[in-house]
Amino acid sequence: MTTTVTSHRTRPPAQPASLRARRLPWYAAPAIAVAALALSAALVYGIDIGGPVLVVVLGAVLYLVGLFAAANAVEGRRSARNRTWSALIHSAFVLAVLPLVSVVWTLVSKGTERLDGNFFQTSMNNIGARDANGGAYHAIVGTLEQVGIATLITVPLGILCAIYIVEYGRGKFAFTIRFFVDVMTGIPSIVSGLFVLAFWVLVVSPWFNDGRPSFSGFAAALALSVLMLPTIVRSTEEMLRLVPPPLREGAYALGVPKWKTILRVVLPTALPGIVTGVMLAIARAAGETAPVLLVAGGGAAINTNPFENNQSSLSLFVYQQAGDASKYAPARAWTAALTLVALVLILTIAAKLLARRNRLSR
Repeated sequence: MTTTVTSHRTRPPAQPASLRARRLPWYAAPAIAVAALALSAALVYGIDIGGPVLVVVLGAVLYLVGLFAAANAVEGRRSARNRTWSALIHSAFVLAVLPLVSVVWTLVSKGTERLDGNFFQTSMNNIGARDANGGAYHAIVGTLEQVGIATLITVPLGILCAIYIVEYGRGKFAFTIRFFVDVMTGIPSIVSGLFVLAFWVLVVSPWFNDGRPSFSGFAAALALSVLMLPTIVRSTEEMLRLVPPPLREGAYALGVPKWKTILRVVLPTALPGIVTGVMLAIARAAGETAPVLLVAGGGAAINTNPFENNQSSLSLFVYQQAGDASKYAPARAWTAALTLVALVLILTIAAKLLARRNRLSR
């Protein structure tokens, strides 16, 4: 006699309708956003109180109010708060990105008008107000030489200063160095230009120029060095402090000297952050106008010697062309601005790739 045992799957009991969380459908948020923008446009253009910017701002406010009201009615107050704060965070991100997108779009749309071979192969020498030609070759050469010399001066000095502060500096002397570095961070660019003008141009340069003061690209590089140095020191200092202490302790335990530990362990670990700080300093120096105008003087001709005569830069070229009365000057200014941004971007990408390759190779 066989007994058959039958197994039945038991289904979980259905939850009461009161325990199920009610949620807004997926299309609710986009629908509320469209309705908010439509209502905002109707109010702004109907009353004639503004333009597209006011439409977007008012639409964002109406969207937040509408989203909170809809979520509060369907999902409850707690979920409504969560949705509202999430929308605020996303809105803040969009507001932060919009200026960047606007700047890039403006540069690309207006800077491509003179993006041709003549712009990169000629200078403004003997170019009149009615001449459509003329380029920024002299300014590109000046920017590369001035920023390059300033980088050669400040990068070793800034990294060594940061190493001293983090690895060796103790007591009042290290505190004094850190204090003056912080003070230098807030120095206006015009002050650094005046300092180099009073020291180098008026005092030192006459020794090499038959007793007459002279402008030069090297003087501009010195002024840019004053601006770059605190940025490099502070960024390198913070990156060195982020290196885990066990890395240093492990090297010391193996009998490695401190200087070799810094050179072979600490610096390679902090290299990506150091490169980022250096590129930030280079970007700031490349965009400065006042120091170059004060101590390099600017010029329309090509000068490849940074130690003699006037020299221009891309930022100074943009400033001069933006204030020129010629109808062809604005196009040159926008193209020079686009060139400057592209130059800094290319240098940043190259430095990042180099730092990444060196880090992986170790």
